[in-house]
Amino acid sequence: MATAAPFLMFEGKAEEALTFYCKTIPGSRIVEVDRYGAGQPGPEGSIKLARAEIAGLEVLASDSYVKHAFTFTPSVSLFVTCTSEDEQSRIVQDLGEGGGILMPLDNYGFSRRFAWLNDRFGVSWQINLP
Repeated sequence: MATAAPFLMFEGKAEEALTFYCKTIPGSRIVEVDRYGAGQPGPEGSIKLARAEIAGLEVLASDSYVKHAFTFTPSVSLFVTCTSEDEQSRIVQDLGEGGGILMPLDNYGFSRRFAWLNDRFGVSWQINLP
């Protein structure tokens, strides 16, 4: 059976980002990390492929050793449903630090409390409290 998972490509920040996400989002953990070794194409010790569970969602990540003319875009985001206002406020505060707020925490009609932001790594997040 085929599977699908979001894949986040970083340029040297994959481990830092995944560690931050797992610390910030309840129910998250790094499952597996495969690193580049000596003589492999990527810098030794950088992330060849990592698997994490972010609030139960499998997310893959790597450190690209190739420089690209693109980065993350808000066209694709990770959507997190929170269980309380306190949890949501903390997650929005933590993820938003050093990033940029696209839609500040507010009632937009489709949700009583919602925020959309880019974190300091450029990954886009929608943080919802239904």
